[in-house]
Amino acid sequence: MPNRPEEKTNPDQLELTLFNEAEAEANPNLPEPTLETITFRRRKKRGHRELMLDNLRTEMVEYRLSDEQQVCSCCGGNLHEMSTEVRQEIKYVPAEVKVVKHVRYVYSCRHCEREELETPIVTAPMPKPVYSGSLASPSIMAHIMNQKYVDGLPLYRQEKQFARLGVALSRQTIANWMIYGANQWLILLYDRMHQLLLKQDILHADETTLQVLHEPGRPATSNSYLWLYRTGKEGPPTILYDYKETRSGQYAKDFLTGFKGYLQVDGYAGYHKVPDVVLVGCWAHARRKFTETLNALPSSKRLTPVTATEGLHFCNQLFAIERALKDLTPEERYEERLKRSKPVLDAFLSWLKIQEHKALPKSALGQAINYCLNQWEKLEAFLKDGRLELDNNRSERSIKPFVIGRKNWLFSNTPKGARASAIIYSIVETAKANGLNPYYYLNYLFEKLPNMDTTDEDALDKFLPWSTSLPITCIVFNKLTK
Repeated sequence: MPNRPEEKTNPDQLELTLFNEAEAEANPNLPEPTLETITFRRRKKRGHRELMLDNLRTEMVEYRLSDEQQVCSCCGGNLHEMSTEVRQEIKYVPAEVKVVKHVRYVYSCRHCEREELETPIVTAPMPKPVYSGSLASPSIMAHIMNQKYVDGLPLYRQEKQFARLGVALSRQTIANWMIYGANQWLILLYDRMHQLLLKQDILHADETTLQVLHEPGRPATSNSYLWLYRTGKEGPPTILYDYKETRSGQYAKDFLTGFKGYLQVDGYAGYHKVPDVVLVGCWAHARRKFTETLNALPSSKRLTPVTATEGLHFCNQLFAIERALKDLTPEERYEERLKRSKPVLDAFLSWLKIQEHKALPKSALGQAINYCLNQWEKLEAFLKDGRLELDNNRSERSIKPFVIGRKNWLFSNTPKGARASAIIYSIVETAKANGLNPYYYLNYLFEKLPNMDTTDEDALDKFLPWSTSLPITCIVFNKLTK
């Protein structure tokens, strides 16, 4: 996925680069949200601050007068509690690392020890560890993954964090734990989600570059690729990443073996290798071509009517129609698209064929026109089903967390690490899309998966990110983010 500086910058990207973020974001004139507001009926209404604090544990600190102080300064009589004044603060509790010793006791029978030839030995049951022979616990493995793949914190920074907490954990040890957790446990859910993904009839796909330093037979500067496959609007969100050495369409074909239906993609020709699918194009890419053409013009000419403006107008009409249809059922949207979008498509195609002979093929405008003509069958495919989308932005949004994280950790060291990263990203991004807290979800998985029959498909399904069997602690409660 190429960089596009002419488009809006994602705020998350700025957070990674602005050293003066506090100064840039602070606004001393902005009042803090009130704890409560009063309606004209004098009823207390829950305010922004109260909602924000809803799911936090509360610690009460009370300040009372001693018995000696509860004396009226006027008459010397006893004071009584009339009311209270409340001040609320958010308290930060620093991270703590501690050792948990799992001690299980072994029992034998005194009578048998004295009187019998054999003595039965009974050992107390104990949960299996997430990584046998290691110091890793479910919580620390979940923390490491959450720090890197959700918060974008590279392992060398985590190594320094642990050192400040008094624990000498090398980044090699941390990496070993992370890769083991992915390849031993998370792969079970990844493979199961892959099976269920292929049963859908509408999928989205995209790909972006990834640098892997030690790939056999390839220089460290070679571009590898992280492929993305995800569900559409319907059903629980499923987001899967797949690391491959190249951008060959054969990889998409292999990953999607067994899938039949609509595949929403950008203009990359490699997806033509996927059989039994109807490729659906991306109007955001088509519109972007005309935007790039306008941006290439001198600033004095961008506001004057030019040919690229006409092309952009056709694209904008389609997006405007989609916004008007967003609340309809798929069946209603299908009918309305035939009435409203198809005439725009027909007019746009006629316009493209006329302009094709006027624009220079290698000019920005010529490339925008040729892109639309070459992709036309895919671009008009959204008319076939009301569940299809006008663009492939759903994929681009799903691949963006990896693109942003890549700015922090830059590369993977080995193919094994890159594959583990793809698995972990798949689990945490699918968890986020299903309203889960990634850390608590990973912690739950690492506690439970080592102690269950992982060959039982029905039992494994209870751990999928959309399962109703997950504990309530895994769910994100913050109403402000919903």
